[in-house]
Amino acid sequence: MGVPAFYRWLVNKYPKVVVDAIDEAKDEDHYHYHCISCFPNPNGIEFDNLYLDMNGIIHPCFHPDDVQDDDGVSSAAPNTFEDVFNSIFEYIDHLFNIVRPRKLLYMAIDGVAPRGKMNQQRARRFRNAKDKEFYEAEEMRLRKQFKMEGKQILPKPESDQILSDSNIITPGTEFMHKLSKALESFINLRLGSDLGWKDIQVILSDANVPGEGEHKIMSFIRHQRQLPTYDANTRHCIYGLDADLIMLALATHEVHFSILREDVLFQNHNFQNSTSVSETGSLNISAVVKRKKPYQFLHVWILREYLELDMKIPDPPENVKFDCERLIDDFIFMCFFMGNDFLPHLPTLEIHEGGIDLLMNVYKNEFKNFGGFLVDMARVEDKKAGYIKLSRVERFILSVGAFEEKIFKKRTDLKSRKLRHLLNNSNNEEEEDNFDSSTPTAIVSVENDLSTSILLDNQASYTEMLNNTKELKRKLKDNIAKSCDMFYNGGFAADRVRLSSPGFKQRYYKVKFSAEGPEEMESTRKHLVRKYTEGLLWVLLYYFSSPPSWTWFYPFHHGPFASDLKGLSQVKVKFQKGSPFKPFEQLMAVLPPRSADALPKAYRPLLLESSSIIIDFYPNDFEVDMDGKRFSGQGICKLPFLDEQRLLSETKKLEKELEGEEIVRNSVQLDQLFVRNTHNLASQILSLSANQSSEAKIECSLMSVEMGGYVCHRSNMNNEEALHDRKQEEEENVLCVPFELSDCGPFVPRLLDGVKLPDKIITEDDLFQDSLLWHEYQGTKPPYRSSNQARSRKANMNENISNSAFNGMSSSSNGHKLAGSGWTSAGRGKPNSGPDNSAFNGLSSSSNGHKLAGSGWSSAGRGRGKPNSGRGNSAFNDLSSSSNGHKLAGSGWPSAGRGKLNSVPNYSTHKGAGSVPGFSSRIEKTNHGSSRTEVEWFKESTISSSGPSQSSISRVNFNGRVQPVNNSFLPSRNGSNQVRNHAWQLSFQASGPWPGPPGWDQQYGSTYSSYRGSGSATNPSMQGRGQGRN
Repeated sequence: MGVPAFYRWLVNKYPKVVVDAIDEAKDEDHYHYHCISCFPNPNGIEFDNLYLDMNGIIHPCFHPDDVQDDDGVSSAAPNTFEDVFNSIFEYIDHLFNIVRPRKLLYMAIDGVAPRGKMNQQRARRFRNAKDKEFYEAEEMRLRKQFKMEGKQILPKPESDQILSDSNIITPGTEFMHKLSKALESFINLRLGSDLGWKDIQVILSDANVPGEGEHKIMSFIRHQRQLPTYDANTRHCIYGLDADLIMLALATHEVHFSILREDVLFQNHNFQNSTSVSETGSLNISAVVKRKKPYQFLHVWILREYLELDMKIPDPPENVKFDCERLIDDFIFMCFFMGNDFLPHLPTLEIHEGGIDLLMNVYKNEFKNFGGFLVDMARVEDKKAGYIKLSRVERFILSVGAFEEKIFKKRTDLKSRKLRHLLNNSNNEEEEDNFDSSTPTAIVSVENDLSTSILLDNQASYTEMLNNTKELKRKLKDNIAKSCDMFYNGGFAADRVRLSSPGFKQRYYKVKFSAEGPEEMESTRKHLVRKYTEGLLWVLLYYFSSPPSWTWFYPFHHGPFASDLKGLSQVKVKFQKGSPFKPFEQLMAVLPPRSADALPKAYRPLLLESSSIIIDFYPNDFEVDMDGKRFSGQGICKLPFLDEQRLLSETKKLEKELEGEEIVRNSVQLDQLFVRNTHNLASQILSLSANQSSEAKIECSLMSVEMGGYVCHRSNMNNEEALHDRKQEEEENVLCVPFELSDCGPFVPRLLDGVKLPDKIITEDDLFQDSLLWHEYQGTKPPYRSSNQARSRKANMNENISNSAFNGMSSSSNGHKLAGSGWTSAGRGKPNSGPDNSAFNGLSSSSNGHKLAGSGWSSAGRGRGKPNSGRGNSAFNDLSSSSNGHKLAGSGWPSAGRGKLNSVPNYSTHKGAGSVPGFSSRIEKTNHGSSRTEVEWFKESTISSSGPSQSSISRVNFNGRVQPVNNSFLPSRNGSNQVRNHAWQLSFQASGPWPGPPGWDQQYGSTYSSYRGSGSATNPSMQGRGQGRN
């Protein structure tokens, strides 16, 4: 499932589910994690277990694309394996310091994946290789161009070519083997010297342990919670960016579960770049991956509260009892239709088109009609598939399919509009909603061969060469971006299926599946339905138990229409368990010929030589289906599916040629458990002497340890490398043994007895009242909220904003965007700190650039509105005259108009709009230093001064309209009472000295030199005058 799309949907819909993590070390120049990790957690939660999905750490350390210089060009990448390993260690330290687990650290690296995932890995790696070939050719062309122009640039690096290939982050490669050994040494070091680590158990599940990292973690949690000694209030935290983690965490039915992740939606990437180059030209690689992204916790118990309220069935069948756990399981299952790593999404549904909202809406409205819950995971072990009600699933998804034509019509309309916009807009600005135009930046990073071998001659200094190189990289990045954009290539308008036109299903089956004629199309549809149904059940069992088959995969590149899933309930599914591939077999299945160096030498000819029996598995060119797509990264790689029998028959022949380290790299191993020699497990581990049988096991749960499983005898102690590792561990007072899970029976998808539920914080008011589905409104944005509203509400919660006053905002608070739950109607922004929404009192003079709108501000619009009465928003007191750039308008202001104030000290410019002209003004200076404004007619007026605080004459130009109603100022909309008048608005331009501080008068109201207009006039009998004091 696409991470940005699903995560963005989640936090926009349920903003309180995420909170910012307190990271005490983020601003330090040097990280001393071992000094503070033993202290109480500043985030207010003492976590028991921390789980690391290690591939989410390995990739950014291998190609740190987000480390950029001031010009936005990536400028640092590792030169050696050791550089990568050191960055990984620092990354782990950073995460450990944020979470500070007290019992367990579990590090899981992706091992061999099920065949269903392998196809996706294969497509991604082949596509990356094809893109890289193009990027390198383009870079070479630009280098030649710069040379012809006389611009000297840095030479290409001479580092090992294999380090530039991220495909080596695959089980079985030399890199992954060395990484495992490096992690073992790192764990030994931390357990032996770090106070925060000394009492915890550490499990390392490396690439030789089959299974995806996140699924190995969830399998561990499911096994632990079946133990009679398990603490139902164990606090779990898992790190990772994969959206699957959210679903998997929900599927454990553990309440006290949090997901730690970088805030990928954080727009201001103010990541401190600590990369530096010495005078000799050497790179300070040690500072490369000091990641400065903000981190967030996604709390699963809050998400459960949201789902419990948002998926409440309005009219359930009488025989169905409400069950929150089954509602959550149904939500997880429904999201499978949006696509994941094992199944393509239905062409009907896209996350950015409100696909999940549609599924939830249909589920709630049709629940009674289809008869109850879709899945029953308490029966996960049922051999007759009693864990799913396929008849209900069929009725449900066919109800979703009823919206297909409307969805396709709007999709086509939006695409046509977008195409017209792009044709008319030469700048071709990126649309963030529907497209991801990002391009791989590993190729466009400034090369790191900054060694002393660079000769600086009289023609160009090193600085000039560096600047030229950065210019080249910027051009390369721009050229790549354009090459990936089908709008520039003329392919964006291509649409062979034409989903919004009659006959789209026939065209779909012909174009995507090469089906000709009605009979073949119907046969293809039935085959699709059968395989897609198998996929739904496979993924369901994988998420809640284990892979039901290591060899099953979905044999198509596209999914069926929702309306074509007729007959789904008649499908009978039976999986053959099979066994996982060995690491070298997976390498042969997923690597393109360009990455052949990652294989043992004996295997390489199978990918490279034309005489290879399986050379057809490794095409140098292949079709990428770009139909209806704008960016090349959205295309579907139509690679041939592997014939497992043919592949394995060839690889088996080569296994006897392996030797030494290659045999270890191709082996299947167990997790490794590390503890200090003072741990409760230590004495039992030491009893597993080398003289015992290799089958010797000790059950951890029998040794007063809160963890279930077996510690095993090391069967490879005759291995010289293993003996060396054992000696090192003993010197560092650390013990390491193989660990495997015990069989504790079937998983029970329920809350455990004794669990203490957190106090609920989510109410009905926290839910967006989505009155319209995506296909029911115009445009890409729903009418009920802006794109920033959810993030503003999240910030509202994080900063403890109450909706009572907006008092005491600091003088340097610039660029606020105000909106949120205290403000109504679509609008923008929220103050960054301190507001409560009764008055906006005490905003200081340099608060600039506010954009106010939202709930309490009526009349939807950008920068429009005024607080409604009855919410305490009556004043806007003490706004000083130099608050600049505010934009206010809306229904509480006469005849929703627009305007802004731009002012400098002592000079105010007001622009306004209203409905009924007919007043002039007279501004006079009183003896006590204030001035009174009387609005009568639009004309130029003067300020007359009297008393001791005289001022020079100033001119007032009225540039707008105000609205009198029955000789008093009443609201133009929303019907505020006559006693408190919210519609009174002075609309004028003033220049010249403006003496005296702003003030508030309960009788006359107030004018504001800092906003367009004034606040409340409380006297209803002003007889055509708006009066106030300033």
